[in-house]
Amino acid sequence: MTLAEIVEKVGGSIAVDKPGAEAKFAYASDLLSDVMGHCGDESVLITIQNHLNAIAVCTLDGIEIVVICHGRPIPDDMAEAAKREGVAIVTTPLSQFEASVALSALAPSRK
Repeated sequence: MTLAEIVEKVGGSIAVDKPGAEAKFAYASDLLSDVMGHCGDESVLITIQNHLNAIAVCTLDGIEIVVICHGRPIPDDMAEAAKREGVAIVTTPLSQFEASVALSALAPSRK
């Protein structure tokens, strides 16, 4: 699923773009150690964690797209890190559950 398709499905907007970003899998979690242990490459991360550590975890796991739920704002340091590391950030007013359902065409992520 392309970044544009993800944005459309979750009724969101792009806070940080990454041209060509795609996801084949999805994983929803707020516990970043859980994401590190279970979320694999080519996944979109669905979370409420709107801070710099979320981007660090994405770079460790090969995650190109993170969806930040509940319309949480993206801090400048998080946006700068995402640009530098090549991680797209999408914001959505949806809850994690609603965003997960909206992206249910993607397979569950597994390491």
